[in-house]
Amino acid sequence: MTTEGERIVETVTLSQAKALVECAAQEQSFLLLSPPGVGKSDMIAQAAAECGLECRSLLGTQIAPEDVTGVPYIVGERSVFCPPRVLLPESGAPFCLFLDELPACAPDIQKAFYSLLLERRLGEHPLPPGTWVVAAGNRTEDRALVRTISSALVNRVVILQIRVDVAEWLAWAKKNNIRREITAFIEEAPGALLRPVPQTPEPFSTPRSWASLSRALDMVQQAGALTDAALQALTLGRVSAQDAELFITAWQVSQVVGAHPGLAGLQSVLVKNVDQLDFSVRICNVLEMEGIGTVFELVQRTSEELLTFRNFDKIHVQQVVEELAKYGLNLGMTRQQIDTPRAT
Repeated sequence: MTTEGERIVETVTLSQAKALVECAAQEQSFLLLSPPGVGKSDMIAQAAAECGLECRSLLGTQIAPEDVTGVPYIVGERSVFCPPRVLLPESGAPFCLFLDELPACAPDIQKAFYSLLLERRLGEHPLPPGTWVVAAGNRTEDRALVRTISSALVNRVVILQIRVDVAEWLAWAKKNNIRREITAFIEEAPGALLRPVPQTPEPFSTPRSWASLSRALDMVQQAGALTDAALQALTLGRVSAQDAELFITAWQVSQVVGAHPGLAGLQSVLVKNVDQLDFSVRICNVLEMEGIGTVFELVQRTSEELLTFRNFDKIHVQQVVEELAKYGLNLGMTRQQIDTPRAT
């Protein structure tokens, strides 16, 4: 639960929203609100599949009122409205009707949904018993071309405010083969999973953008084209610039640890305060070298800068120093001493 000014807002996670929809959507219409890219659409499709319902989606910003109410035709001396097949399948079986981007609909479209949301009917045609009606959209503060939702529409739905839960997303990510570099990064920097929508049209971090980046990296790597330049281009093109810098740094640190497994503990310490952008950029510069030379530079140069970086947590500096000491590395070592194998 959060407080916005004098207004109390109750939020639920995606899994909590999914449980509520599965319990009550056969009678109650739901409207899920959240920032872009949280995963509302995927969650509804998964919930419907688990309950054996076909999921039919209707994008609210791309329809006209007659796409909801149907078009008239003459029967005898009367006109009858023929509902569209997407909203009323001929089979008569219950299904899940997902109304995407409902808050972005024009007022006449919102009005066309009134009887559908409250009475579960299209004109004189009732929906099959057990049918779900679930809508979703973004909030006004998300700058996603959202319109004012009419009070009549608000009073016809159960509104669920969705929040991002890092633990839930990580569990989902691991089940859906999201790259380990990404899940490890989010574990260390959970705030990077979802950033506020920027004022200008530029990439920003969301659960959807991280999942998309993972897939893009997989495809480029499978093609043998995953160079440092490609990594930078893909990351900067999909997530917030600050997160991109941090992620690229963490990626490069992981490459060093891959070549020197004994430094795994050092990697954890270095990325612990990964939101320290200036520090991470310095590590990134250090990691331009490869192999043991990188370790030398990491000890000599980075540790020296740590001690002079006034905004950096001194306790974290000490953690780095202690972690280095575990592997026989210290601030005063020479390159020759590092290159010489330790006695066992």
